[in-house]
Amino acid sequence: MNNIPTVMILFGGSGDLAHRKIYPALFNLYRRNVIHDNFAVIGTARRPWSHEYLREQVAQAVHESWEEVDEAQLTEFASHFYYQSHDVTNVEHYVTLKQLAQELDERYECGGNRIFYMAMAPSFFGTIAEHIADQHLTGTGFNRLVVEKPFGTDLASAEVLNQQIRNSFAEDQVFRIDHYLGKEMVQNILPLRFGNSLFKRIWNADAVKNVQVTLAERLGVEARGGYYNNSGALRDMAQNHIMQIITLLAMPEPKDLSDKAIHAAKEDLLASLVIPDEKAVSENIIRGQYLGTETTFEYVKEPNVAEDSKTETYVAGRLEFSKGPLAGVPVYFRTGKEMREKKTRVDVVFKDEAGLYGDKAKTNVLTIEIDPVNQVYFRLNGKNVAGSDLRLERFCYRYSEDEQAEVPDGYERLIHDVFVNDSTNFTKWEELKQYWRFVDAVEAAWQKQNAAGEKPVKYRPYGMGPDTSKIFADPEDGWIYK
Repeated sequence: MNNIPTVMILFGGSGDLAHRKIYPALFNLYRRNVIHDNFAVIGTARRPWSHEYLREQVAQAVHESWEEVDEAQLTEFASHFYYQSHDVTNVEHYVTLKQLAQELDERYECGGNRIFYMAMAPSFFGTIAEHIADQHLTGTGFNRLVVEKPFGTDLASAEVLNQQIRNSFAEDQVFRIDHYLGKEMVQNILPLRFGNSLFKRIWNADAVKNVQVTLAERLGVEARGGYYNNSGALRDMAQNHIMQIITLLAMPEPKDLSDKAIHAAKEDLLASLVIPDEKAVSENIIRGQYLGTETTFEYVKEPNVAEDSKTETYVAGRLEFSKGPLAGVPVYFRTGKEMREKKTRVDVVFKDEAGLYGDKAKTNVLTIEIDPVNQVYFRLNGKNVAGSDLRLERFCYRYSEDEQAEVPDGYERLIHDVFVNDSTNFTKWEELKQYWRFVDAVEAAWQKQNAAGEKPVKYRPYGMGPDTSKIFADPEDGWIYK
């Protein structure tokens, strides 16, 4: 689809997310002709900017993303941007916003199509959604709402927010964005599973011993201490990114490749997610906090973090599903800050079969590396060139430098999907609800542990976190990525 007519209203138009991700993504979509002549973007925020100043910021954001830019093309692109100083709590400001949107709709012949993008503090999501409804900001064409994470802080707050949004938008109009679902190798999981008869036949509980998901971050909380102290690794990373990846790994085969069929398969899987009780949390979930070094702060010494904080900067655990191709198969996950390196990867560990070579045959493992390199490799046994002993071979599928250069940014890919109304790589409410049920159960158990005087385990920076061996169902198991 080309030159899709739309007025986009961007709440948080002066923010860091808009500058780093959204404006460069829109420019690339403009260069690809997804949007071109018949679009306008209204950036809103409290700051008293002008149309001209916003356009300067848009141009600067594009220059920061690309070394070479067609200046005439960039000037024309930026001319489609308009600024409206806006207090999201002031109803009168929505009246002014509506008038500007209608003017631009007529000027650019957008056919009443509206995209509302919430790129600001989550505490305002509900307020904005309600005022979009009561001030009738929606257009006469299509209306779509893009919501950034976090979507609530627990199931109860998520349900309230969802109801506020549903007063203005139907579920199929809501795009809950998670940029991990825009990553190339995350989007490669389903083609890998269902496009290859080899993996399709062995992706089941009979052949898979366990699945391991690692999302390691090299940096600490830095300037985000205030936010992070009220969030933690479980809510910040596991509730969304990790759970989304696990869902793609464990879901049954959808009826077809439509967004509705894929979400139906996800919902079917997640209905069988085993919600842990207190005993299961104690046995299967570990939380930790990083210590300091000579040059870095310990977590509880970071700015805006309480010295008695029990917020986790690391979490590792085990979960299972009672249905689906991997029913009963342990799924291990971990995420943490101040780890050895930035790395996001999946390891699918296959069961060992006693055979001619006995212990000499090592475990087969399929690894999907998502960050920082896009690659898939399969660990197989092969013969040594000299002699008859076995050696491990690694068959790798990796993009060339030219292919890597063509991989679009996750935000560009997902915003494109909003324009073309493809919700495949967004989170639906029924999925999100199950994620929160799991997280709430863990958080409730941790609150009781806190009351009993238990604290997160301390771990040294630049390693792989605290000892997590107890979570493994088989004592001989362990992390493939050490």
